Order: sequence, then structure tokens, then C-alpha cells
Amino acid sequence: MTATDTTLVIGATGTTGSRTAAQLIAAGHRVKAASRRATPLPGTEPVRFDWYDPDTFGDALTGADRVYLIPPVGDPDPAAVMLPFLQQARAAGVHRAVLLSSSAILEGGPAVGAVHQALPGLFDQWTVLRPSWFMQNFTGTHAHARSIREDGIILTAAGTGRVGFIDADDIAAVAVRALTDNRAPNTDLVLTGPEALSHDDIALIMTEVTGRRVAHHHLTYDATRDRLATQIPLEFATMLADMDRAIADGAEDRTTDTVHRLTGRPPHSFRAVAERELAHGS
Repeated sequence: MTATDTTLVIGATGTTGSRTAAQLIAAGHRVKAASRRATPLPGTEPVRFDWYDPDTFGDALTGADRVYLIPPVGDPDPAAVMLPFLQQARAAGVHRAVLLSSSAILEGGPAVGAVHQALPGLFDQWTVLRPSWFMQNFTGTHAHARSIREDGIILTAAGTGRVGFIDADDIAAVAVRALTDNRAPNTDLVLTGPEALSHDDIALIMTEVTGRRVAHHHLTYDATRDRLATQIPLEFATMLADMDRAIADGAEDRTTDTVHRLTGRPPHSFRAVAERELAHGS
């Protein structure tokens, strides 16, 4: 990648988008930071972008030759808006795309799985990032983090199932390599942290780091689905509850070496991330 190449980061104010944009800028790359309010970010060119407003696509794509894709949040069928954009992106000269998906969603699966399936047919250079659940879910603005701050509890139907929780900084570091290396991975990459932890383990570490007791409350599948459905559409709530059930059945009990292999350093532990982010008041 040369200094004249430009990456369009969609969702540039979000958890991984903001970190990816910052790391690209720090490495000397040009970034168009796309968000619904065209929020200025240090060193970037802010641009307004809304998945549900195709009139914003053209300006966002102008001058960009690669794109980091954050799907629309909470949409059970993101392909309906993403595929027309990606076709327009290819026509506009974008030749590399990096898509944020999930370790829980396979190619051709529900939600963003359909976009994953289509990506290789649209771009010669592509990558699908499939990270495990974010460590920042417990330290940032996610419902888990709010529940911890307000009530000292984590509510899931995941039982004692373990997850290779990953730091969003590590996801961004892999995204930068996928966007800027001379050769794109042209595959999907499952990203995890260094160890698989249960939500009980997370609660214990949070208790030790914060000095305030945090407990994991084990909910049933139905209770989890119904609780989520009061906040988000039922279809999406059901999908999230299904993911908890899959965790309980061991689907996320794994770790990979992808972060180390692509960045040259090991991924951060949950304890290190909790100490870092809580110390900064996140």
C-alpha cells in the first residue's frame, strides 16, 4: 500500500472502526472515516454514510480503493443494503474489502453470512474477520457493561460455556494488516484472545480488577430471548439467544493463533484489557 491509497472505514466511530481508523493513521495511511454524522476523527477525512441512504454512498466511495465494512447494527438481513453498496464500490474502483463478521456465523449463514458468501465474487482481494465476542462488551457501552456498572451482574444463557473473548484493539490490528499488506488473505479469519473463559470467569476477573462484586446470573434460553426482545426486534433477539445456547453447548470454546500470526505479537488477555480500559474510565 502506498501513501496515496485511501481506505474507507465504515462505522468509523464504532468499537472496531475507530480503532482501525486510528491504527491506519498511525501507520501513515489515508483514511475516510464514514459515520452517520460525519464525525471528525484525528487525521481522517470525515464523510457522512448511512447504510439506509444510498445517496451517501457516492461521496463516501470517491477516492477510496479499499474498504473496511461494519454491517448495519441489529439488522437481521444486512445483505439487502450491503450488496448494492458493494457492487457500487467495485464499480467505483474499490479493489479490496475487509468485512467484520462473527466467529458464530459461517459463510452463507444468517445475517452477515450472506455478505461473506458474496464477497469473493465481488472483489479479487478480500478478507472476512470472524472475531469471537468482544472483551469490550464488559468494559464499554454494551448491555453487559451497563449491567455490570449498574447492578454488578452479567445476564446470559451461556451457562458454563467458554468463549475465546478478544480485544477490539487486536481485531483492528488484524484488520489493518488485511487492508494494507501487499497480498490480501483472501479467506476468513477466526480471531480469539489467548484463552477461553466462561462468563463466571469474566465475573471473577471483573470483581478482582474493580474491587466490586460482579456475578454471572444464568438465565434460560427463553428468558434471555424475551428480555432481549424488549430492546431489539424479536428475530434479532432470537438469533442472539441462539448464540448464547451455542456457547453453552461449547461452540465457542476455542482459541486460534491468527492474531499472533498476522501481527507478530500475542493477543491481549481479558485481565490486561479490563485493567487498561477500566483504569481509563471506559
